[in-house]
Amino acid sequence: MNKQGLKKYVASILACLMFFSLFAGLDRAEAAPALNINADGAILIDAETGKVLYEKNGDSVLGVASMTKMMTEYLLSDAIKHGKVKWDQEYQVSDLVYKISQNRTLSNVPLRQDGKYTVRELYEAMVIYSANGATIAIAEVIAGSETNFVKMMNEKANKLGLKDYKFVNSSGLNNKDYQGQHPQGTGADEENVMSPRAVAKLAFYLINEYPEVLKTASIPRKTFREGTPDRIEMINWNEMLPTLKYNYEGIDGLKTGTTDFAGYCFTGTASRDGKRFITVVQNAVDASGKGSYKARFDETRKMLDYAFNNTTKEEIIPKHYQVKGNKTLPVVKGKEDQVKIYTKSAINMIIENGEKENFKPVLVLDKKKINKKGQLTAPIKKGEKVGYLTVEPKSGEKISYLTEEGQKKVQVDVIAAQDVEKANWFVLMMRGIGNFFGDVWSGISSTVKGWF
Repeated sequence: MNKQGLKKYVASILACLMFFSLFAGLDRAEAAPALNINADGAILIDAETGKVLYEKNGDSVLGVASMTKMMTEYLLSDAIKHGKVKWDQEYQVSDLVYKISQNRTLSNVPLRQDGKYTVRELYEAMVIYSANGATIAIAEVIAGSETNFVKMMNEKANKLGLKDYKFVNSSGLNNKDYQGQHPQGTGADEENVMSPRAVAKLAFYLINEYPEVLKTASIPRKTFREGTPDRIEMINWNEMLPTLKYNYEGIDGLKTGTTDFAGYCFTGTASRDGKRFITVVQNAVDASGKGSYKARFDETRKMLDYAFNNTTKEEIIPKHYQVKGNKTLPVVKGKEDQVKIYTKSAINMIIENGEKENFKPVLVLDKKKINKKGQLTAPIKKGEKVGYLTVEPKSGEKISYLTEEGQKKVQVDVIAAQDVEKANWFVLMMRGIGNFFGDVWSGISSTVKGWF
């Protein structure tokens, strides 16, 4: 190769390298950013399925402060649903509730000792303004005393399958704030604790079973006891709501919490473009390590931005999908010896952008429907369930879900695509005879081959 040719060759190589590096740079620019959440604990989940998209110290037991009130909201919603409590039911203020509600160093709406308040008024004060006296009042309405209510809280947490938690009061205050009147059986300086996973799971059940809670949680401002001398302007502590300081598009809940022990905490939820996410941060801090109201919203914003910008809801498996190699199942005692099977519906799932091809279908047949040879027995009805289909990453990694119910939302029934009638006795008899002589002939053939 002459000198001029060598120069052209080197120039072409350099051009190719620049070309590929340009596109490599674009790939890097479009890649999902690594989340670095400044908090002792954090978690991000898909609110529909409970699929975990990010977690930091997800199982660490940490303070939750007023995020506790989500359990009180859940138990009240449950009591309303079952007719045990009514929204217009009136409450007469107890000595404890009066004492707590008058403490304006805590989040409160002052309640008159001789006053009567409806459950709805107390509920709105709790959800919007995180009013502690009102929360204890709700506990007394439901259980007669906060001591009894705390037992209900822990029992319900166990029933919901929460782990890594302990409830010692209904409000999320430190028990020392009760000035000796904290619930019986709890320590004078104890405070409620939960892991980020447990908090997210509680929020998941709350908004999926009682979505109406978001109608109240999303109210930025409301006047308590408007038109009376006791009126108080309640500004929602969730400052990410529309019209408030750190507003974020699509956010409509859920609960803040702050104590010296727990730090700055927030359980958020936002819905946009057909997707809803739940986030939890516990003891959130800024880049310098200092906790603040802003820090918990900044760290929440990071997770929500990541979720909305870097995930998509995709159809992973279409309706009437047939698994390669398992498009039919063998049938015994039927007019046909096989039946076509497919998925009853599609599987849709929140995934990271561009990840659709990284999943594979997994077919699980109902062992009660098939014999040891993997055959179905006629008659078979069109639409009859024979198993289910789910998906898993081709890499072999497991997808983490908060609940089994959520996980089942990404699996679909596999059904028979057609009827297969049972063959009549004559056909079955002739098949039996044919199979008998077939087995005999096979045996003779094997024997004869053995002679030679």
